[in-house]
Order: sequence, then C-alpha cells, then structure tokens
Amino acid sequence: MNFKRVLVPAIALVTAASLAACSNDDEPGHDMASMSSTEAGEQESPAEGDWFNQQDVDFARMMVPHHEQAIEMSDVIVAKEGVDPQIVDPQITDLANQIKDAQGPEIEQLTTWLGEWGSPLPEFDSMDSMDHGSMDGMMSDEDMQALQDAQGAEAGRLFLEQMIVHHQGAIEMAQTEVDEGKNEDAVAMAQQIVDTQQAEISTMEDLLASL
Repeated sequence: MNFKRVLVPAIALVTAASLAACSNDDEPGHDMASMSSTEAGEQESPAEGDWFNQQDVDFARMMVPHHEQAIEMSDVIVAKEGVDPQIVDPQITDLANQIKDAQGPEIEQLTTWLGEWGSPLPEFDSMDSMDHGSMDGMMSDEDMQALQDAQGAEAGRLFLEQMIVHHQGAIEMAQTEVDEGKNEDAVAMAQQIVDTQQAEISTMEDLLASL
C-alpha cells in the first residue's frame, strides 16, 4: 500500500514536469515565430515611396504630354522654314530645334522613371487623350491650328507668343516639383527645366521685340 501511495505522486510529478517542459519549449518558439513573421513582413513590404512620392509621379505624368506639345509646336515652325527659308526668321527655327533637342531626352527619362515607379503612361497616345486646356500653358486644338495656318512673320510671332505661355506653364509645374518632390533626380530635372526655359523666355521676348 505504501509503495502504491508513493508511486502515484511520483508519476504525477513526472507528468507535471513534462508538461512544464513542453510549455517552456513552446513559448520561446512562439515568440521567435512572431518575431520572424514581423521581421519578414517588414522586409517583404518596405515602405512604398522611399525614394519618390506622388508629386514626383504627377510631375512626370504631366510634363511628358507638355513636352510632347512643345515638340509638336516646334515641328510646325521648323516645317515652315523647310518650305521657304525666308518665310520664318532663322533664329526662331534655331530656337525651335533647341527646344526639341532638350525636351526629347527629358521625355524619355520621365517615361523611364514612371515605369520604375509603377505608374507608366497609358498605352494610347497621351496627347490625343488629353484636354490640352487642362494643363498649365498648354495650347488648345484651336491654338495649334492657328499656328499651322499662320504664314511668314506672323507664324514666327505666333510661335513665340504661344511658346512663351507654354514655357511659363512648364516652369510653374517644375517649380512645384522642386518645392515638393522627393526623388533627387526628378527634382534636379525640374530645376533644370526652370533655368533653361526661363532663359529661353528671355530670348523669345527679345526676338518678339525685334519683329
């Protein structure tokens, strides 16, 4: 009888010890699992926009069609010179080619950034899909037709007047990017746009005064 009384408590003690050991083993494992899950979550889902923000995206998406129209305007005036070299002041067509040379590569870079930021431009032509009057300095379809129809000195004058307004709109958009953008390269491009186009406005104002 004494043996049975001692044996039962002994078995109970062993069982309790085993359960306690299991419990202790489970707790660290649970903590590690929780920590690993948390850490993994942080690594797999980094904060979106660490190197760019919505302003950078807006800047690129708006500046691409804006630049495209500037190139279209420049193509119109350069084509007029091709018909008759005396029809438009060569200084004006030189400026138009300068605008094309500067803004073409910028369009390519802006488009590349949008792809990297997960915000590519729509597949359809951005110029055809946009209300030109809805953006700063953009020419309406009527404005573009007027430039197309203009001849001689009138064509040169109209191009300069329209491009000054167009540049002013671009400068305003670019300055917003300088002030509020996050991506260093995009901000640097915006500052370059401000500086370059402000200088071109001064040149165009001088050309206008000479007509």
